[in-house]
Amino acid sequence: MPFIFIPCPIDGLFEIQPKVYGDSRGYFFECYSERDFAGAGLDVHFVQDNQSLSQKGTLRGLHFQKTKPQGKLVRAIQGEVFDVAVDIRPDSPTLGKWHAVVLSSVKQNQLYIPPGFAHGFLALSDEAVFAYKCSDFYYPEDEGGIVWNDPSIGISWPDIGMEYSLSEKDKLLPLWKEGIL
Repeated sequence: MPFIFIPCPIDGLFEIQPKVYGDSRGYFFECYSERDFAGAGLDVHFVQDNQSLSQKGTLRGLHFQKTKPQGKLVRAIQGEVFDVAVDIRPDSPTLGKWHAVVLSSVKQNQLYIPPGFAHGFLALSDEAVFAYKCSDFYYPEDEGGIVWNDPSIGISWPDIGMEYSLSEKDKLLPLWKEGIL
């Protein structure tokens, strides 16, 4: 199989490591196979691909869609990011818990985040190109979010020796306790 699926401490999250074939000319790997993912229990259909470029210290998130949640397969195409998923599934035993993975273009690892999670990331490298597949379309009117430093969630964001850069919209996201759902 061209992938290793590693279950994370929160049910439904998987770190995925593809088999990379490399030689003096470069490398090749499959970054997604519907057949292999379904064989690992990740029976998901993706409908949209997104990509962003971020400078070091850029923090994006924590974002989610309220009534049309998206599953996501995320990876760093270039550079490195600290990627975070927060469980916001109302009936989950890990509601409000978070898990982070450093995604790197050197390791080519990915994170599968099922529907029902808030998501965000911090660019650790000088530049990070971040790509993600989504299981539903983006609906601006359905967008929700949680402020990145909400103390009730307590994400341990890494110290990168500089202040984080956030959009004005992300700076104004509400706390978890403000009834975001």
